[in-house]
Amino acid sequence: MTGLQIAAALPHGEIVEVFSDLYLVTGTATLPSPPMMRFSRNMVVVRNGGSLTLVNSMRLDEDGLHRLEALGAVENVVRLAGFHGRDDAFYKRRYDATVYAPRGQVYRRGFELDGDPYFEADVALDPGSELPIPGARLHLIGGAEPPEAVLLLLRHHGGVLISGDALQNWATPDRYFSLLARVAMRLMGFIKPHNVGPAWRKATTPSRAGLLGLLELPFDHVLPAHGTPVIGNARQLYRPALENAAAQAGG
Repeated sequence: MTGLQIAAALPHGEIVEVFSDLYLVTGTATLPSPPMMRFSRNMVVVRNGGSLTLVNSMRLDEDGLHRLEALGAVENVVRLAGFHGRDDAFYKRRYDATVYAPRGQVYRRGFELDGDPYFEADVALDPGSELPIPGARLHLIGGAEPPEAVLLLLRHHGGVLISGDALQNWATPDRYFSLLARVAMRLMGFIKPHNVGPAWRKATTPSRAGLLGLLELPFDHVLPAHGTPVIGNARQLYRPALENAAAQAGG
């Protein structure tokens, strides 16, 4: 485990129970440049008995880790987004967690897409792969490169979809946004409810079928990596943005 790139803990809030055995914590994301571009991201914690699975992992400070440990044993990390994963190595080192990621995703330093890999997931996921969460299903978004997935929890509350960068819900900037991010990200189309991530869509070019395929999944709620949870009627709330994005997509 020597030589792993371990990112520092950044400011974050409390671990909040959204549904029974489903928790969310909001904290800070940064871009390597410009240095004042700070905004929010979420980690979802799924509890199964005494076992915890972290989705869209975010390193917590020591107090936060103690609160996490009070919920159960950190055993698994699931990466969904092609541009996330900076904190997976931390949970691997601290808890020897098993790391899962869609096949084809590569851990690179920062946001480099051509830098040297520094870390590998323990399990490469394909559609139909066994997951550490009972009743969960991985769905890959067609055409996206690097690969991007969502996680569907079929046994939870009418269907809960956990998303990476694809489905966002920033109705307004929150306290983790820097002033620069508040202005720039509004201009770039990020600050909208029930949104398809604009930078993600531009960078990964998902196909029309890949975007519309999300509307075929049976979910009522969305826990996004960026923005606030969407509780109830989520599939219909995201339909206009997904259909608009699909109309602009190729393939």
